[in-house]
Amino acid sequence: MTDPRRRPAEPAPERPAPRAGGIAARATAISAAPPAPDYLNGLNPEQREAVETLDGPLLVLAGAGTGKTRVLTARVAHILSQGRAYPSQILVVTFTNKAAREMKDRIHAMVGDQIEGMPWLGTFHSIGVRILRRHHELVGLKSGFTILDTDDQIRLLKQLLAAENIDEKRWPARLLASTIDSWKNRGLSPKDVPPGEGAVFANGRGGTLYAAYQARLKALNAVDFGDLLLEGIRLFRENPDVLAEYHKRFKYLLVDEYQDTNVAQYLWLRLLAQGSKNVCCVGDDDQSIYGWRGAEVDNILRFESDFPGAKVIRLERNYRSTGHILASAAHLIAHNEGRLGKTLFSEGEDGEQVTVTGAWDSGEEARAVGEEIEALQRAGHKLSEIAILVRASFQMREFEDRFVTLGLPYRVIGGPRFYERAEIRDALAYLRCVNSSADDLAFERIVNVPKRGIGDATVKQIHDVARAVGLPLQEATRVLTESEELKPKVRATLRGVVEAFGRWREQARVLSHTELAEIVLDESGYTEMWQKDRSAEAAGRLENLKELVRSMEPFENLSGFLEHISLVMDTDNGAGEDAVQIMTLHSAKGLEFDTVFLPGWEEGLFPHQRALDEQGKAGLEEERRLAYVGITRARASARIFVASNRRIHGMWNSTVPSRFLDELPDAHVRVEESRGGAGWGGSSYGGGSYGQSRFDRAEPFSASSYSTPGWQRAQANRGRTDQGGFAGASSGSSRSGFSERGGRYDAGGSARRGPMVIEGTLVATSAGPASAFHTGERVFHIKFGYGEVTGIDGNKLTVQFDKAGEKRVLETFVDKV
Repeated sequence: MTDPRRRPAEPAPERPAPRAGGIAARATAISAAPPAPDYLNGLNPEQREAVETLDGPLLVLAGAGTGKTRVLTARVAHILSQGRAYPSQILVVTFTNKAAREMKDRIHAMVGDQIEGMPWLGTFHSIGVRILRRHHELVGLKSGFTILDTDDQIRLLKQLLAAENIDEKRWPARLLASTIDSWKNRGLSPKDVPPGEGAVFANGRGGTLYAAYQARLKALNAVDFGDLLLEGIRLFRENPDVLAEYHKRFKYLLVDEYQDTNVAQYLWLRLLAQGSKNVCCVGDDDQSIYGWRGAEVDNILRFESDFPGAKVIRLERNYRSTGHILASAAHLIAHNEGRLGKTLFSEGEDGEQVTVTGAWDSGEEARAVGEEIEALQRAGHKLSEIAILVRASFQMREFEDRFVTLGLPYRVIGGPRFYERAEIRDALAYLRCVNSSADDLAFERIVNVPKRGIGDATVKQIHDVARAVGLPLQEATRVLTESEELKPKVRATLRGVVEAFGRWREQARVLSHTELAEIVLDESGYTEMWQKDRSAEAAGRLENLKELVRSMEPFENLSGFLEHISLVMDTDNGAGEDAVQIMTLHSAKGLEFDTVFLPGWEEGLFPHQRALDEQGKAGLEEERRLAYVGITRARASARIFVASNRRIHGMWNSTVPSRFLDELPDAHVRVEESRGGAGWGGSSYGGGSYGQSRFDRAEPFSASSYSTPGWQRAQANRGRTDQGGFAGASSGSSRSGFSERGGRYDAGGSARRGPMVIEGTLVATSAGPASAFHTGERVFHIKFGYGEVTGIDGNKLTVQFDKAGEKRVLETFVDKV
């Protein structure tokens, strides 16, 4: 029964709708939206757009350090997660096996075991051979065909040259191999080679030899690496049904490092891409630096015309380098006309300015770099995060020698260390045989280098005689040539070898060891062997031989030099050691370091004269891209060095600073004093035809805290120089005022002989009044640095230098500290 005193309850108000933009509305929206896939987390807007753009042709212009590998892998993961294609329907092409492995690992981390079903992720060659294995009969091959390596290829070409009675010394098989490879890189079969190009080799027989080589490959059921794409192109062109099969198979094509593709790779990709518009190429036209091996930057520049309606996304947000480094690189590369255009930027700090440091010569350059690295090491920097990037491999020798002296661990990347190169080992073997007739290992290495017709059977005979009579191989060879055991021609050849070593030992008594080395390399025929070699590597090997002779100059004799080499070769080069990285600029692409040293920024070296002579403007633009690559390898510090004097082709030359220096932006660059000795070198910067550089106009003495005696002398002598820098040789003369051995400049620019110090011994006699120095006094020497006087003999001092050890020097060449 209802209580009459209770009022009826009022109806509850209706529940209001969530206020637009309110907390409830936002919470509801978040809960309703599906979570973003993990592989999209952390992508910036441009990267995410590149990943999610799945329809139509796409060019991703990815600048240095902008995360292109992440974009590629995330894009594959997105295609798979969205169900757009099965793993076997995606073609992903990379340039190196390392890049392919890294990509597989990253995709596996994103999508799991689906990556196992991606058989078409690999390099051009690995995918090319996979296609040829499936259709071998259509290109005239049998199953199980062989892929020849470079050595097999050259051996086969030597047989062809012999069969055609072509002098292999005049027309080397290695040169023919390089020529054929360049034709294949351009997609040219024997019938496609222009007559003019075919006439370049062997007096017009190049094209015929190419055809004979291809026929011989077919007979052997073999291909070389160039055929893996060239035969694939022929397969697709001559068999439209096969090409249609792959069009149907591949729904998505992704290509990494597109700017480095050559013509054959481009043609191969274009044929496969005709079946699908979903083509994504990732690359950076500003990092196309492999034109010398066939890469065509035009491939990426014409992407939009090749694929009408293509979308271009620029990745410009850099995650590697500081603001000053990026601004310097961007300002430099903007001078290239053949580019699509983009400007890298960083959301981080500006960091250190790019530094430009002048040095008197390459020796001072190496000393300055060594001192800066030691300072970084003392400050706690890891040596493995420091790199020296050179334009030419011969530049490495100076740094290697310096680091051995300092005890700094180093590692040469992308090739052997200087003294481990084949041509250097051969030359050293000759010198070791001159120094010691009992050095059997050295004699065995060069007895048939260059080729003298001395085979393994003859060498075995020499060994047998040596063991029987207990003599070294050289002496055993002499004994053997006095008998009738050998054929007359071989006996005469070996007699000539033994007599040559005897003659060189006699000459060693009266000639300097550097002159002797030049004579040995010349008379042995070793230099001529490389002069006649027309391969791409020959010029570099000859330059290395000249650098070897130059490296002998600081030593008193041949024995001292060879002892030094033994110590250098004994230096551990363990892969796990914390060590400075030394490499060429080409080898550095794709790598990054905290600190990067860039030595040798001089005209003729960088940009390299060969690139300018052979390719003109295109060569200059590629050299500029190489400079861009070098600067953008640095995360925190990029340090450029330029020497006023450098030895090139065996001759000392006053250099002109690279034009690239004046293409750097003033606001982001700081000119610094050299820590390695004499400084800039002065008038060669402003006195040449190049004109005065703005870096030379920088006031070198203002607000300077530099306090070494050498620098103080330069300040005191400033009034006697024509410009603000040091006095030096004019750029118009290669040796004006310069003494090659022990030369040193006074304040007026004239040369005076420096102390001839060889392994700590001074070649001079005491003269003059008593010394003004005292035992225990601290002194400074322009070459050896700081030290303490430990002995006095007239005007000669024995000094224990902090880094160079004990040396004997004339007192006129040291200053009190």
